[in-house]
Amino acid sequence: MSLKKLLKKSPEKILFICTGNTCRSPMAAAMAAEIFAQAGHTIEVSSAGVSAWANQPASRHAIAVMKEAGLCLAAHKAALVSQNLLDSATLVLTMTSTHRAVLLSDYPSAKSKIFTLGEYVGDKADISDPFGGSEEIYRACAAQIRAMLALAAKKLKE
Repeated sequence: MSLKKLLKKSPEKILFICTGNTCRSPMAAAMAAEIFAQAGHTIEVSSAGVSAWANQPASRHAIAVMKEAGLCLAAHKAALVSQNLLDSATLVLTMTSTHRAVLLSDYPSAKSKIFTLGEYVGDKADISDPFGGSEEIYRACAAQIRAMLALAAKKLKE
């Protein structure tokens, strides 16, 4: 099934995946909700992790960096990826090729809708994990994600 056909399902739902679901994927989901709405898309976004501990909060630096951007992660609770989450998503965007490989290994039936965020927008780059880094490293990570999400918003209009 082509990506364009996948995205014609309504409502569209994009699931962002990282490792622990406390940094990259929650930031991506928060920024995507804003970016996609501003672009006129009606898309539900959510996030999960391939090694998440359920109900963990977002990291303090992720919360701070998103707050600077006018977004709130204070209520975020980490979720472990599951078959149900994958089944309910129209598109699954991972932060790295390793996350994609884990999902393809564990959930081969979802293969047609799993891409790295970079791959989806035509960029080979993975989103580096800021976990344990400074707030500045989180800002740089958020900027990289935001740039790719802006490209994704344009691609979704095609």
